[in-house]
Amino acid sequence: MCSPVRARIVVGVVIERRKAKSPWLDFLWRPVSVLAGNPSAAPRTRIGEKDETTLFYAGAAPIELHRTDTENYLQNLASGSPMLWVVLRRVAAESAAPAFDILTVTANPSEGEALTDAGNNLVETVSMPAEIIEATRNFILEHHVERPFNKRQRDRVDPMMRGHHERG
Repeated sequence: MCSPVRARIVVGVVIERRKAKSPWLDFLWRPVSVLAGNPSAAPRTRIGEKDETTLFYAGAAPIELHRTDTENYLQNLASGSPMLWVVLRRVAAESAAPAFDILTVTANPSEGEALTDAGNNLVETVSMPAEIIEATRNFILEHHVERPFNKRQRDRVDPMMRGHHERG
């Protein structure tokens, strides 16, 4: 069996910890950006702080592009503000240090939307960096095949035929 052509683009994920205004939580976490390439920083490295917000480098993750999904990537790029979906899973209790594993990063809007139904995972969209836009555009140019839309025709049924629409 032939596997689909795919490309892998490695990105670094940046997450934010913000002081919560809730008596039940100390902090709120969310992905805020991705960096093109694989930064040399170790996962969970603090990279910035301002007021009650701290940024951490969460680690690296691959974006996989599949030739069967080029239509979805094309729609993402054509949207005017291409996005990536970042999915994190909590691996420890609430703390001041990042306690998340990166499950996936995707450029496929359909896959990203489906991942929002996954339950307890943290799913956020972030802006797609220019380098990722360019790599995705090149992948589309190389692998996209326009598929014509074929509207299905309904079968015509003679209403006078026995067995159809009879009441009894």
